[in-house]
Amino acid sequence: MTADLLDGKRVASEIRSEIADKVRQFVRNGGPQPCLTAVLVGEDPASQVYVRNKSRACEKAGIDGRTVRLDAGISQRELLETVQTLNEDPAVHGILVQLPLPADGNGGNGFDERAILDTVAPLKDVDAFSPVNVGLLMQGRPRFLPCTPHGIVQLLHRCNLSVAGKHVVVVGRSDIVGKPMAMMLAQRNGSCGSEIANATVTLAHSRTENLKAVCKTADCLIAAVGVPEMIRGDMIHEGAIVIDVGINRVGDKLVGDVAFDEALGVASAITPVPGGVGPLTIAMLLHNTLLAAKLQFHS
Repeated sequence: MTADLLDGKRVASEIRSEIADKVRQFVRNGGPQPCLTAVLVGEDPASQVYVRNKSRACEKAGIDGRTVRLDAGISQRELLETVQTLNEDPAVHGILVQLPLPADGNGGNGFDERAILDTVAPLKDVDAFSPVNVGLLMQGRPRFLPCTPHGIVQLLHRCNLSVAGKHVVVVGRSDIVGKPMAMMLAQRNGSCGSEIANATVTLAHSRTENLKAVCKTADCLIAAVGVPEMIRGDMIHEGAIVIDVGINRVGDKLVGDVAFDEALGVASAITPVPGGVGPLTIAMLLHNTLLAAKLQFHS
């Protein structure tokens, strides 16, 4: 068996094209140009690349992509005030605070990331990190969906892969991917219908006993741990769908959280790294920005 490759780049391109059409229609109908503002603190090279890529994607979709650049040495209070100013600006529809923020002793002041993310107005919280948006997701009536999990749902849907009634193992319990991913797939209905929901979900992590055996029971295995090639081929059930969220630099190459070559001969379908989940995250950020503009325009 050789796994089918799930082409996230192609699916993301489709979604971005659809969003560009919807943005044009929204503006034609009297709506404002959607605006996404990223707050970038410090000079972290990876963060600068991510923000630049988001700005380019915004431009192609007809979204006004702005960046507020701040020195790593600013105080917590100054950063909170910057976010609050964006909250109050009616021309800004989406706010994204680029993570990670500079750590104490690394040019930064040891920011309280949670306090800063909590300050973003829920209607402008396009990352879906605020307690309000997390709570709405838990209740099964989300406003914004977290970008990476939503991208995975879109990928499964557009590749005609169902998880309804299946066992999904999510490895990784982060607030950004693992927890919301598990919650979304366990719902009765999802953004792409009941087939990309209604799963029996196990949320595994670094303290899970006998992780290999747990992973081996998965019809769909989602790896989001940030550890290079942690998921080996012998941890995958034959014929399983494998979604690799990780992107790790090892030497001069990028690898995922799954040992790709080993998994290729066991799984029925797998996302490559790069070119799998990554492009979908930005596509869903654009989706959330347009949704935010619509919600604010009609409120």
